[in-house]
Amino acid sequence: MRRRRLIMNDEDEDPLGGVANLFDVAMVFAVALLVALVVSYNVPEMLDSSSDLTMVKNPGQPDMQIIIKDGETIKVLNMTEEISGGHGSKMGTAYRLQSGEIIYVPDEDES
Repeated sequence: MRRRRLIMNDEDEDPLGGVANLFDVAMVFAVALLVALVVSYNVPEMLDSSSDLTMVKNPGQPDMQIIIKDGETIKVLNMTEEISGGHGSKMGTAYRLQSGEIIYVPDEDES
C-alpha cells in the first residue's frame, strides 16, 4: 500500500515544472549578451544617460554612419550623397577673429 501512495504522488507532479524558469534564464542571457556587445565596442557611454556621444563608423567609406547620442535619444545618420553632399555653390566667407569670434560675410550677387 505504501508503494502505491509514492507512485500516485509522483504522478501528480507537473512534468514541465523543471523548465518553469527557462524564460528567466533566457532574459538574463540576453541582457548579458547586450552588455558584452557594448563592452566589446568600448562604448560604455551608451549606457550612461547623462553623457552625450558622437561616433563615426566606417569614416570615408560609402556606408559611413554617424551615431549621435543626446541624453536618452539615439539617432543614426546613414551618409549618402543625398545627405552628405551633392552639388552646391559658394555662399560667402567665414573669418575667425583673434578673440575667437567667427564672422560670416556673404558674397554679393553678381546678377
